[in-house]
Amino acid sequence: MELKTARLTLLIDPAKKAAFEALCVRQDLTPSQVVRQLIRDYLAQHGVTYVPSGEAAAAALAERRSSRR
Repeated sequence: MELKTARLTLLIDPAKKAAFEALCVRQDLTPSQVVRQLIRDYLAQHGVTYVPSGEAAAAALAERRSSRR
């Protein structure tokens, strides 16, 4: 699970924003879901790997719990 705490602010043409939001509604997706998927696809397309912050936090928590035993 990814932590979704970082904010990305961008400026786009208002008509393009409205068209994007309308398309998202038709596809039953939020604009944030679509942008997150676009970013994941872009990173993969360029061979960039990363560990989602939620997975890293979960692994650290699991390690702490196992070391207490």
